[in-house]
Amino acid sequence: QVQLVESGGGLVQPGGSLRLSCAASGFSLSIYTIHWYRQAPGKERELVARISTSGVSVYYASSVKGRFTISRDNARNTVYLQMNSLKPEDTAVYLCAARRSITPGAPIDYWGQGTQVTVSS
Repeated sequence: QVQLVESGGGLVQPGGSLRLSCAASGFSLSIYTIHWYRQAPGKERELVARISTSGVSVYYASSVKGRFTISRDNARNTVYLQMNSLKPEDTAVYLCAARRSITPGAPIDYWGQGTQVTVSS
């Protein structure tokens, strides 16, 4: 089956780090733009980071810029989100999403089910 599976979430203290992984099965990520979103209770889903198929073009939300790094390893069919200097407001379910189309506003093709990140002392 076609799947995106996130891993690497957990409980971390403020200032700590986590690395999230998004692994694809049933299809190749190499032709997909990959997004990391996060969803916290009572808040709108937020686009955290995005990476182009080649990895040349990246985007970060202002709230995470300088702290998070998105990368991809197409040979491993995996995308990563390195999260440093974590803050309590980073607490959320983090989801990866793959989109083949580069047309603005095009729908996501595949969603992962999410991994919980909790930043708390």
